[in-house]
Amino acid sequence: MEALVIEGGVRLKGEVLVSGAKNAVLPIMAACLLTDGECVIRNVPDLRDVRTMLKLLDALGVDIDWRGRELRLRAKRIKEPVAPYDLVKTMRASVLVLGPLVARERFAKVSLPGGCAIGERPIDLHIKGLRQLGVEVDLEKGYVIADAKRLEGSIFAFDKVTVTGTENLIMASVMAKGETILENVAQEPEVWDLVEVLKKMGAKIEKLDVNAVRIEGVERLSGFEHEVMPDRIEAATFLIAGAMAGEEVLVRNAIKEHMVAVLTKLSECGVRMEFLPEGIKVYGCDRIKAVDMETFPYPGFPTDVQAQYMAMMCIAKGTSVITENIFERRFMHVAELRRMGADITVEGKRAVVRGVKKLKGAPVMASDLRASSSLVLAALVAEGNSKVSRIYHLDRGYEKFDEKLRKLGARIWRVKEDA
Repeated sequence: MEALVIEGGVRLKGEVLVSGAKNAVLPIMAACLLTDGECVIRNVPDLRDVRTMLKLLDALGVDIDWRGRELRLRAKRIKEPVAPYDLVKTMRASVLVLGPLVARERFAKVSLPGGCAIGERPIDLHIKGLRQLGVEVDLEKGYVIADAKRLEGSIFAFDKVTVTGTENLIMASVMAKGETILENVAQEPEVWDLVEVLKKMGAKIEKLDVNAVRIEGVERLSGFEHEVMPDRIEAATFLIAGAMAGEEVLVRNAIKEHMVAVLTKLSECGVRMEFLPEGIKVYGCDRIKAVDMETFPYPGFPTDVQAQYMAMMCIAKGTSVITENIFERRFMHVAELRRMGADITVEGKRAVVRGVKKLKGAPVMASDLRASSSLVLAALVAEGNSKVSRIYHLDRGYEKFDEKLRKLGARIWRVKEDA
């Protein structure tokens, strides 16, 4: 395994280009299973999760041609509609093949998903929705077995907002007989990037109001060409890095409309930003102001930026309360931040962060994808050197994170774990 060694106290300056969104490209890749036509996806980031999805698609019989930023996929036929445990266990997004396989093959056997250890993320709402569409669903030896001899449009309201549940049910519905109405659907921009792709394929999807869609099933879908949206979580991470450790940092391709909640909090913290046609420029702040924050489904403050925000609050002036409303075990980075001198107390779903003037470099260990980036941000402003272990979590969702930071002037090295 590899680790990152970071020398703290070096100011960042320059510009960084945001890659394609991990949470958009994965469901779009899964959508290729809905058609035997060629699917061309551009602005594809080179991520561990993308490679995992490619392994799964390859096992399902998809022809793959990946050159640079362009990925060509063609599922002329599905070998066997089975997603095995050894491919699904490392990435929760693997469950996104369930909806397309049900729609096209009328059968799917998909292992229950894995991913980051940030709390329970059951797929019960995926299953309830499929059953509402007439699909017979059983759980057997860790697998979801879906038999869709009958796949008919229906009305289904999600009990709570779920991004992958919304994406799976939309993809399952596009080839169902008749009309489907889904209510309380997720509003994340990545969901609508997928919907745009499905429309290019010939799906009939209409947004009814702020949280409902109508889908008219079609018999056949075609291939598509699409450029993946920029990653708003990566953009937010670099904006926070610039606020904490930067002189001035231009985050290219950052779309302000996708991150209003994050930008609002940064402004409240006293961070100065400039909105330009090419992106967002952030200026380093001498002493960031402590501001409370709560995570909510989009358009609220994203849970995927909570850990990075906490790293910033560790050096803020004053005390902040961070409330995590999405996942019950998403404070696993707290213990590691404490090793660097942070003053944090956890009370259930709330973390009370008392800002300190200086963090100190230390060996720390990443527990999940976003926790790993928060530890890197903390290390950038810490006194002395830090070593962040288990960075395979980081590589799941950030493309060449250390290289991008080096281009901004950071002193950061990738080393073997035992070095």
